[in-house]
Amino acid sequence: MQKPSLVGSDVDGTLLGTDGRLSARTTTAIGRVLESGTPFVLATGRPPRWIPEVADAAGLTGHAVCSNGAVLYDVGADRVVGHHGLDPVLLQDVAKVLDAALPGCALAVERVGDSARGSDHFRDFLAETSYQHPWIEGGQPILGHSRGEVLGHPAVKLLVRHTGMTSAEMAAAAGPLLGDQVALTYSTNSGLLELAAPGVSKATGLAEVAELLGVPREEITVFGDMPNDVPMLTWAGHGVAMANAHPEALAAADEVTAANTEDGVAQVLERWF
Repeated sequence: MQKPSLVGSDVDGTLLGTDGRLSARTTTAIGRVLESGTPFVLATGRPPRWIPEVADAAGLTGHAVCSNGAVLYDVGADRVVGHHGLDPVLLQDVAKVLDAALPGCALAVERVGDSARGSDHFRDFLAETSYQHPWIEGGQPILGHSRGEVLGHPAVKLLVRHTGMTSAEMAAAAGPLLGDQVALTYSTNSGLLELAAPGVSKATGLAEVAELLGVPREEITVFGDMPNDVPMLTWAGHGVAMANAHPEALAAADEVTAANTEDGVAQVLERWF
């Protein structure tokens, strides 16, 4: 792979350390990419409201692919420039399948506004009363809503939580029944599925950015670590998995670098920048 014309990277488990921060070495590497005039694009399962903190630390002002490709966000302008949604009818139909495939599951949705900074968490993220957030230590319940409130408006992502199963087990049970109604993936194995509109992935989101910037797919290098990164790892000209990556990501990558705790992204970028 020659020097890339665009770099795309997952955030959690890839760019950030286990403390949720950018290391000095990785920050310096990103800075060199930007100084060369090469776009550096975050491609993450995170919603736009979780992007500014990372983007500011990395010095990024360009586009970010959010919600596993469902949302395209302009960091510098603080503006959502495009999104792909799930309508309420589809959400209700999918919920019926999930209840049958995953008895006891709980649902949440991500919605999106026009911007990210100052976004209202309680407006953009709605969860059923029984939903337990996997990102909180111990999985404590968060403020809940009724099923009707959660599914009653368009959303960019449907999250499915089951505290008694792994994400892989959930995907094996629900995936065949859902078919191509939605795009199903996961970014943690802690009993959470992430569903988006059919055909949506980090690869489709990066393709939108590449088209805007006029960069050929073959000249793009990407980094990732989980099944939600597999589409972009296989789509890009050069896909790099972290040493700490899920087996599916390792199998999809063209190269395996060091773990996120060892500045694996920086180690690769330093070849060219």
